[in-house]
Amino acid sequence: MPEPLLNIVLLHPQIPNNTGNVGRTAAVTGCRLHIVHPIAFDMSEKARRRAGLDYWHLVDCREHASWEAYLEAERPARAWLYTTASSRPHWQAQFHRSDHLLFGSETDGAPKAVHDWILRQFGDGNRVNLPMRPHPDARSLNLATAVACGVYEGLRQVAGTDPSCLLSGAGNP
Repeated sequence: MPEPLLNIVLLHPQIPNNTGNVGRTAAVTGCRLHIVHPIAFDMSEKARRRAGLDYWHLVDCREHASWEAYLEAERPARAWLYTTASSRPHWQAQFHRSDHLLFGSETDGAPKAVHDWILRQFGDGNRVNLPMRPHPDARSLNLATAVACGVYEGLRQVAGTDPSCLLSGAGNP
């Protein structure tokens, strides 16, 4: 299978509807979805059918038993961690084709080991955020919304003004 435009990495997702929505984003953009376990719901085919995920066959999805298994299998050359712990807006990042966009769980964010890995491998500049107004009741965006924002900024940079790369099947020219 050809390399995707971008890789979406969900670290320990907790809410099945969010993962389903992220799967839809992956399907329509030609991104590869990585789901890193443990997760808080059933990903079996039966569970997906029951949830009405009739598009899941369009999702290039890889499941990984752990963070370590993900690193071993994928060996990401470039990765960006979306986190509220960063003050760098994601539009200041320079995304490249096949980059891995990492998103933590809805309840806990990304584990410390993931932050540490990003810092060791790439430095603090590869931790980015989606700017929000400073209000205590507006802590963060919904996971699926955050992923869509990240993916479309990445695609804007990777595809530029020529979205035809999205029209060729799996998002590859």
